[in-house]
Amino acid sequence: MAGDGTAAPAGAAGGPGQRRKELLDAADRVIRRDGPRASMNAIAAEAGITKPILYRHFTDRQGLFAALAERHTAGLLSAMRSALALPLERRDLVEAVLDTYLAAIEARPQVYRFLTHPEAADGLGPGRPLAPALQKIADEIAASVRRHVDLGAQADLLSETWGRGITGMVLAAGDWWLAERPCPREEMVRALADLLWGRLAAAGQRPVAATGTASREREPEE
Repeated sequence: MAGDGTAAPAGAAGGPGQRRKELLDAADRVIRRDGPRASMNAIAAEAGITKPILYRHFTDRQGLFAALAERHTAGLLSAMRSALALPLERRDLVEAVLDTYLAAIEARPQVYRFLTHPEAADGLGPGRPLAPALQKIADEIAASVRRHVDLGAQADLLSETWGRGITGMVLAAGDWWLAERPCPREEMVRALADLLWGRLAAAGQRPVAATGTASREREPEE
């Protein structure tokens, strides 16, 4: 997850965007301390305002969830895109992508739990605040598979299936690993990579465009 949570000086000058950042920074500090049980009262107190003023900025707790999810997943998406673009051998690339995700949730476990395990009273299902980011991660993985792995006539179906399957698998496994800590991150990365590796190892490699030129997929001839 991303977001520095740095506090701004009280009364610092700035428009609505700066004030919103200060409130999200305050929310981050409370969430790192209290996890999923972080309350709007505690966040308002940390920000030095009343709860009605906090609601004025975010409407309700779900609005705050959405704003925090956008803040933290932007960095995660950027990191995942960078990992997928690394010039590595396929197995090393798989491990790099897995490690990027696990490292992100490990760095801010309370923020991750706040977004993936909201309190029942919030009316949000597990993982719902992260759903848009997970959809984008699945799309990025599917596009990378389609671009680099030769899956023959079923390329479209398999790449989309794998993108979503890999995302769901890593979300569930990462959630369990973060809660139980049964092994070091490196070992978890290898375990997940081993599970994925069979079909990926068997598939051929698609041709890669020469350095300095854009990679374009050919349209099938009619």
